[in-house]
Amino acid sequence: MEQNFKSLSLFEFQERFKSADDCLLYLSELKWANGYTCRKCGHKHSCAGNAKHSRQCTSCRYVESPTAQTLFHQVKFDLLKAFYIVYFVSTNKKGITSTELSRKLGLRQKTCWSFKHKVMKAMKSSGNHPITGVAQVDETVFGGQESGVRGRQNKDKKLVVVGIEKKKNGVSRLYARVIEKANAKNLGEFMKDHIDSDARITTDKWAGYTPLKKNFQNLEQIYSGDKGGNFPELHRAIMGMKSWLRGIHHHVEHLQDYLNEYCYRFNRSFMSDGIFENLMKRMVEHEPYPLKNISA
Repeated sequence: MEQNFKSLSLFEFQERFKSADDCLLYLSELKWANGYTCRKCGHKHSCAGNAKHSRQCTSCRYVESPTAQTLFHQVKFDLLKAFYIVYFVSTNKKGITSTELSRKLGLRQKTCWSFKHKVMKAMKSSGNHPITGVAQVDETVFGGQESGVRGRQNKDKKLVVVGIEKKKNGVSRLYARVIEKANAKNLGEFMKDHIDSDARITTDKWAGYTPLKKNFQNLEQIYSGDKGGNFPELHRAIMGMKSWLRGIHHHVEHLQDYLNEYCYRFNRSFMSDGIFENLMKRMVEHEPYPLKNISA
C-alpha cells in the first residue's frame, strides 16, 4: 500500500488538540472557512452564539454549533476522543480495529465501532479523481470459502469490481465497489464513476464488459491467462486488499465501508494536504449519519 501521504505526528496532534475546546475551534474554522450562510434563511451574516464557537444568524437568530450537520453531529462522548479516533484511523499504516481504539481511549468497543464507521463514510471516493492513462478492471469475491461455490456464483460471498491505474509496473490509483451482479449495468456504473472515458482499459473476456465499448472506446478484452497471469498488477492489488481485510476486519459485513477505507488510504499519495486534515475536512462537509443507518 502506498504510504507517501503526510500526517501529523502523535506529538504534534497532542500539542494541537489538548481539549474539547481546541476541537470545537478547529471545527468552526473548517466549517466556516469560506464564509457563513444560515441553514434556515440563507442570510450571510452572523454573530457569536452563546455556546462556545457557535454562530447565530443576525436575521432569524438561528444558532448553529461547529458539530451540527456534520459527522460529529450529536456525538455522545468526549469530542477530543472523537478526534483521536479520526487521527488513529487516518494515520495508522494498516488501519486500526475498534477493539484497539477502545483500549487506547478508554471507550466502549461499540462506541468506537460506531464512530469509526462514521469516519469511513467520509472516506468514500469523491469521484473527482478518475483513473486515467492505463487502466485494468476485474471482479473478485470477498468472503470465506464455501463448499461447492466457484467464481461469480458467490451466494454468501460479496462480489466486488476493482479498477486500477497502472504506472510502469506498479499501481498508482485504486477503486473498488460491491456489486450484486457482474452485468453491464453495474460494471458500467462503476467505470463511469471512477475511470476516464479516454483511458486505455483492459478487462477479461467476461461478457458484461462487451457492451461498455460504446462508452469506453479504448476498452480491450483479453484472456486472463493462467491464474490471472495477464493482469499481475491488478491481482496483486486485489490480494493486498483481501489480506488487509482479513487482518483488520475479519468479515465482509459492511464491506463497502472497508473498501472505501482501504482505497482512501491507498490513494493518498495524490493529496497535497495531510491525511488527517483532509479527512477532517470531509467529516465536516459530510451530512450526519445516524447510528441506525450504520447498524442496518
